[in-house]
Amino acid sequence: MKHLPADMTRWQGRVDPEDGDRGLRLHQAVTAYTPSCEQGGVVIYGFACDEGVARNKGRQGAALAPDAIRQALANLAWHQCPPLFDGGTIACDDGDLVLAQQSLSAQIANTLPQHNVLTLGGGHETAWASFQGLSSYVSRHVPSQQAPKIGIINFDAHFDLRTPQGLSEAGSSGTPFAQIAQYCEQKGWPFHYACLGVSRTSNTQALFDKADQLNCWVEEDTQMDADAVPALKTKLTQFIQGCDYLYLTLDMDVFPASAAPGVSAPAAFGVPVHVIEPLIRHVFIDAQQQQIPVPICDITEVNPHYDRDQQTSRLAARMAWAMLHASSPQIHDQGE
Repeated sequence: MKHLPADMTRWQGRVDPEDGDRGLRLHQAVTAYTPSCEQGGVVIYGFACDEGVARNKGRQGAALAPDAIRQALANLAWHQCPPLFDGGTIACDDGDLVLAQQSLSAQIANTLPQHNVLTLGGGHETAWASFQGLSSYVSRHVPSQQAPKIGIINFDAHFDLRTPQGLSEAGSSGTPFAQIAQYCEQKGWPFHYACLGVSRTSNTQALFDKADQLNCWVEEDTQMDADAVPALKTKLTQFIQGCDYLYLTLDMDVFPASAAPGVSAPAAFGVPVHVIEPLIRHVFIDAQQQQIPVPICDITEVNPHYDRDQQTSRLAARMAWAMLHASSPQIHDQGE
């Protein structure tokens, strides 16, 4: 396991000096993160990890995703999103997934008091690290007698509720939300989980039964078309109500393989981009209206090995851009 410092050479793109500050792109706005960065913003961390996908018998290559997504993000227009910092990458290069997840969660917990976090996976084992980092931060700020309600919103073709197996039950890309559910049970915290975009062909009946037992909100991919967006926004608002914090996670295999071919497990059906993006924006806008923080987001399962012309990395960058800008109050009246 290594924590690699931010490689700012990844952030390159077009420069339009004739347009001044209104012509900036993200590569001109991002800076390397240090703990002394006082201005609150968003810190990007990479999680270069294939270990969870390998254990889940998926196609390896997600370890290459953080830098691929950074490069795709770099040339996108800035539009005055929150201050942006690159906090470097945690690389799981020795097979010790637990140590890598602990390292990422510690970075997240130490960053959250001042900044929000956007993590670029890696496989969806990233989620276990993300939640641990958030829970560590929350535990410091919530009285011990209270049980904080962390709402997890996961856009994903898979529940990722498999029971951890094998050595020390270390988990995989298919187990993070089962690990989170177990953690919440041990802490006496509610498990408040929404999985949107689930493929019935890719999840066994046992997993649907487990989601039902855990009282999860489930929307199947076949239920998520353009006509369903207004009703889905209403359901999201209802889900968000009563939460103390939100954690948003996007597995890129929720999209059709035609839109996102470079993932660990391509979707034959999937949910269209024009459905997912407005729902992501709605999460941030509604959360702000309800004064509920969204301290951490992550994007997982991009696999550059199987991508076509950076199509999936570019889509992941578009989703990251949407998250960054939806968290900025001054643009909430645009595109909702």
